[in-house]
Amino acid sequence: MRVVFFGTPEFGVPTLEALTCGSSAWAVHTPAASASAPAGKRHEVLAVVTQPSRRRRRRGKTEPSPVKLAAQRLGVMVIESESVRHPDVIEVIRGLRPDAAVVVAYGEILPRDILTLPARGCINVHPSLLPRYRGAAPIQWAIINGDTTTGVCTMLLDEGMDTGPVFMCLEQPIADNDTAETLGQRLSQVGAGLLLSTLDAIERDDLTPLPQSSVATTARPLKKEDALINWNLSARDIVNLIRGLHPWPGSYAYINGQRLKILKASLVTEEASGDIEAATVVRRDEDGLVVATGCGLLSIDVVQPEGKNAMSVGAYLRGRMRGQGDIIRVG
Repeated sequence: MRVVFFGTPEFGVPTLEALTCGSSAWAVHTPAASASAPAGKRHEVLAVVTQPSRRRRRRGKTEPSPVKLAAQRLGVMVIESESVRHPDVIEVIRGLRPDAAVVVAYGEILPRDILTLPARGCINVHPSLLPRYRGAAPIQWAIINGDTTTGVCTMLLDEGMDTGPVFMCLEQPIADNDTAETLGQRLSQVGAGLLLSTLDAIERDDLTPLPQSSVATTARPLKKEDALINWNLSARDIVNLIRGLHPWPGSYAYINGQRLKILKASLVTEEASGDIEAATVVRRDEDGLVVATGCGLLSIDVVQPEGKNAMSVGAYLRGRMRGQGDIIRVG
């Protein structure tokens, strides 16, 4: 199938690689993909459309998107534009005459002029079990909300926000130690295989997308304000927040007036802490900093002071807080 690929972040790279390389290792088994089908076969990627490099800055340095770097490595033409709605971009894509478009975390809702160009439509890889978690941050909110399962869906895009009919879904567990980073990496691999199985079934005219139910939840974009820990929440909710916000925007608190990123925390107990006020440090040692919350105790295990590398709490405490009364509260 002749495909135009839309994508920007690292999450889209495995799908782009699967489309261009076509290894059978990418194929996944689903009821709609028969064992005899040529799942994982190579497709022709005509072009990659991605967000401009200047939109991603790290330490003040302009960087191309991960998808652009992958496309260049794979020898695929790259189209960068301020907006996919620009008439020149639409005309280039029209001239390519794609059979389908594949969209993976592109970063902009496609207009009708694009949606109607490919003969087979625009197929999206979305990292949730739709209609749960429509929107910008489905992986993060699944972890923050304490879900134990999530998944990946392929769907036919329409003009709404993740509202199109669904082709295939594949459920995946969320491990207790998963972060947004680790879960995203795993779902990106699963999504690549599911996309190939979807395209193969579409080519055989063996797959019809089904409408989503009307009961939907939204995964709103994350903000930096979400990262400041509210110690009145339960210990489990705070641990889930830290996991869901890693690596961006990253949770933080203040200890003795110093802003401190908290990269890893673990649940100590979910039992109420009695009369201990939330945000009070109840124990500290080389292994962690145990803090009272609105309900239960958690251990802060890995931190990152401003301008420093990540370190264990033991390394952070050495030379900073020697007296037993030095740390009374965080928050």
